[in-house]
Amino acid sequence: MRRVAAVVVLAVLVVLGVLAWRVSDPGTAAPDPSPRDLPTPTASEPALQGEIVVLAAASLTEAFTVLADRFTVEHPDVTVTTSYGPSSGLAAQVAAGAPVDVLATADERTMELALTGLAGAGAVEAEPVVFARNSMAIAVPVGNPGEVEGVEDLARTDVTFAVCRQEVPCGSAAARVLAAAGIDRLPVTYESDARGVLTKVLLGEVDAGLVYASDVRRTSLAVLDGQLIAVPLPDEVNTTTAYPLVALPGPGDDAVAQAFVDFVLSDEGVQVLRDAGFVVP
Repeated sequence: MRRVAAVVVLAVLVVLGVLAWRVSDPGTAAPDPSPRDLPTPTASEPALQGEIVVLAAASLTEAFTVLADRFTVEHPDVTVTTSYGPSSGLAAQVAAGAPVDVLATADERTMELALTGLAGAGAVEAEPVVFARNSMAIAVPVGNPGEVEGVEDLARTDVTFAVCRQEVPCGSAAARVLAAAGIDRLPVTYESDARGVLTKVLLGEVDAGLVYASDVRRTSLAVLDGQLIAVPLPDEVNTTTAYPLVALPGPGDDAVAQAFVDFVLSDEGVQVLRDAGFVVP
């Protein structure tokens, strides 16, 4: 029995020795992972920082205010200063060398004027992109005192109406509508932009105003509050205008300016524009 026990103990010791040798032998140890087997760290994109100035047509005020707010929420180290006005005035500012990083106008003609002025100053050529479209409609004040039911009522001598000045996009569009409808009566006032026309209507100073369809969409506050009534125009006399957008070599950070343009063109930006009544290509 003692001999058998000794043999068993010896066998166990041999097995343990073999296992210890295998663990300690570098030839049999598990190889270290190669660099190719390790996960590759991904460098996070640097946060946007800086300030930009955005000039936009007056009809874009609501949409671009929302867009600028959302953009700065996503990029808290960015400051976006927005300014709105008639497109012809914005184009003149840009052509004169005003510090602008992003420009959005209500038609392509005024954008071309702005870029032609920049090209004359030796600026880098910029490529605008059409990001929205708009059409026209008639706005009448609450109660519709002029009893304007359609574009043909603008031909009545007892109806007063307002339009934009012809040098701005909403004015040239209004002129096309009146010509297509065969109306040669003159408005009682020419305003600097569509918001000026809306103000005349809201104050009851005119019976009607030719404005952008986006200004009198069903979800606009003035319509919801009952301050304005929208009178649609038939397709055969209506007209559309295209809104171009461009990042310019301005005083701010070019990367921030391009990022803002990209945001306007993004799915989120498109939804904001649609909510504001624009047609997005």
